Formats: sequence, C-alpha cells, structure tokens
Amino acid sequence: MKKLHIALSTNDIAASIKDYTTRLGCAPCSEVANEYALWRTESLNFSIRQDVSCPAGELRHLGWEDDAAEAFSEQKDINGVTWERFSAAQQAEEINALWPEAKYLPS
Repeated sequence: MKKLHIALSTNDIAASIKDYTTRLGCAPCSEVANEYALWRTESLNFSIRQDVSCPAGELRHLGWEDDAAEAFSEQKDINGVTWERFSAAQQAEEINALWPEAKYLPS
C-alpha cells in the first residue's frame, strides 16, 4: 500500500501539533519535543520539522510511504522538489537514528 508523504517546515512545533492534530483528526504517532512530529493516517504520512534551512510553512519534501520499498530513496522532480520513497520501517529507522529518544515503532 502507498501513502502520500508530505513534509513541512515549522517554527512552532507545539502550535503546529495542536493545529494538525485537529485537521487530521488524530494525534501524532511520533513526537520529538521542539523538533519533529509525524502523523500516519490510512492515506497520508505527514510530518513537520523545525528546520532552520527551510522557512516555516514551506514544503521540505514529498514522497511515498510504500510497503514495497526495498530501500530508502530520493529523487528530485522536474521542478526541483525532492521525492522520497520508503517503507514505514525504514522511516522509523531514520527517525530513531536522528532522535534516539523517539523510540518510534510504526504500527
């Protein structure tokens, strides 16, 4: 199964978590205080990250959470947008490598 992945930048994690929890109708499945949050719904994989290299509210990248992905990959499209492809387990590995305190396990 494939889920669209959208990654946005923010400068206020707490306010963004509150807003997107309301918009998506569920709490994030992974949170790292003051840095990152991830929501996984039936059709969407959505993350926010405090990223000084990207202004708040801007797209960081797009992609696909894909059960069939054998390895994490990324490509740029014709417009320079980065597209990632990964499985839920590969994303969990990346989250836990960046933030070991997350101890994130996908459901």
